[in-house]
Amino acid sequence: QVQLVESGGGLVQAGGSLRLSCAAPGRTLSTSTTAWFRQAPGEEREFVAAISRNNGNEYYTDSVKGRFTISRANAKTTVYLQMNSLKPEDTAIYYCAADYNLWIATNPSEYTYWGRGTQVTVSS
Repeated sequence: QVQLVESGGGLVQAGGSLRLSCAAPGRTLSTSTTAWFRQAPGEEREFVAAISRNNGNEYYTDSVKGRFTISRANAKTTVYLQMNSLKPEDTAIYYCAADYNLWIATNPSEYTYWGRGTQVTVSS
């Protein structure tokens, strides 16, 4: 079993930045594909970004390209999502997900391990 713990959410004005963290205490994430999803009220959970296992290739949904960056810490037990130039439409609960048997997937049902989420609110 892998426990994922998200942190770093909060309230920020449009144009501001936040950095989300996804920690997996006692486990390495470098051999997993780790992704960020988000879910706004009344909406389905949507793919935001992912970093592939081993080679660390990055993938983003179009709406966040150039604004968000996913990365893995050197210790490889934490994955980050740096979010810049935030917009009100980025408001959602952000979830970290991981799977040790995927390369990349944008469908949330393909990920085995999930965190509980962290709220991001962007005011206009």
